Amino acid sequence: MKPQEITTICTSDLGGQTRGKGYPARDRASRLEKGIGWTPTNSMISPLGPIAPSPWGPCGDLLLRPDPDTETRIDFGDGSAIESFVIGDIVELDGTPWDVCPRGFLKRVLAALEERHGLSVRAAFEHEFAYFGVEPRDNSPYALDSVRRQGRFAETYLAALDKAGITLDTFMAEYGPQQYEVTVGPAIGVTAADQALIVRELARAAAWRQDQQRVSFTPLLHPDAVGNGVHVHFSLFKSADGAPVNHDPEHEHGLSETGGAFLSGILAKMPALLAMTAPSPVSYYRLKPNRWSAAYNNLGYRDREAGLRICPVFDEAKIASQYHFEYRAADATASPYLLLGAILAAGLWGLDRGLERAKVYEGLPQDFDDTHNHALGVRRLPTSLEEALDLLEADTDLDDFITADLKSAILTGKRFELSQVTDLTPEQRCERYARIY
Repeated sequence: MKPQEITTICTSDLGGQTRGKGYPARDRASRLEKGIGWTPTNSMISPLGPIAPSPWGPCGDLLLRPDPDTETRIDFGDGSAIESFVIGDIVELDGTPWDVCPRGFLKRVLAALEERHGLSVRAAFEHEFAYFGVEPRDNSPYALDSVRRQGRFAETYLAALDKAGITLDTFMAEYGPQQYEVTVGPAIGVTAADQALIVRELARAAAWRQDQQRVSFTPLLHPDAVGNGVHVHFSLFKSADGAPVNHDPEHEHGLSETGGAFLSGILAKMPALLAMTAPSPVSYYRLKPNRWSAAYNNLGYRDREAGLRICPVFDEAKIASQYHFEYRAADATASPYLLLGAILAAGLWGLDRGLERAKVYEGLPQDFDDTHNHALGVRRLPTSLEEALDLLEADTDLDDFITADLKSAILTGKRFELSQVTDLTPEQRCERYARIY
């Protein structure tokens, strides 16, 4: 009997989970045209499994409409099933966007950025994750032996990324036991978030084909572990001619007025954005001072604890095109579409308001008192998901993009998720999320 290949139309949901529906690959042409049925309440499925209280209940119908530019088909050549999926938008039956679709949210922000300011975005996601196919050892940071001991996983994974058309930048053993990092080249607009989803799913696919091993993108394997972050690198350029707009050679740190206003918006909204960029209960065990993560809404210059960072440029002759920024207060419990969309919506708000150019923070915020920090507009980021959700609910400046339905779904879903882990210890929470992500 000849196997029947299955293709899945996928969406990254509000909890950063990749969900979807499959069809026989022979039906590709018709499914690319018409999509596949979807239900509004599917968006309320929590990462833990149970469905959060849904405003739609059993009612309503939507479509998952695939984007053929995202088709991913990998034959691992080992006799396993073909890895075949395509990313889609959740739309109404008449094809109009559905407010609660994460990919549609990002598209709304990107369209407004171009319409209002003539700007586009180039971005890349840097992922850290744990691979459970290696024995944890203490002396593993950046070690050649850590690369050696993971065997064929990396070769299989990187070959799959290459087959998927994703430009690999680096792969390395990171600081923590069993921890690795993959970085990819930049892409324009929504493609950057599409590639982030593909990077995560092909890591899982490659690991499963190593004797059914697993990876986890969870923020923490246990409360005192080295954390897994997602760092979003991004830059702005003129849509009309591709000219970069981030760099000003006359500025002390090279930051242009346009780039500076954009960063000011992100810094101002970062405490509320955490509900969308670090949206799990365990995210906040990681976002603490002195952990090489982000604990404050400060702009750093070559500072890997800053919430937002001006990245180094290694070729001064190309500084205008290479000068870019890094958002660090994030992890892979966030949908890449909500993550990038939230960052860009805040930056767009800064441009719309004509905010002053962001100022680089000198030193580490934890070394100064609140009076000093507050005078510079720097505050401790939320220390819990509950706090971040309250800030998101209270903020109305981004309501043009985070619509009432989308915000309500995020708040309801995440507060329900919190209720499911209330009785768990931090260790138990970390263990649970390590299995989920």
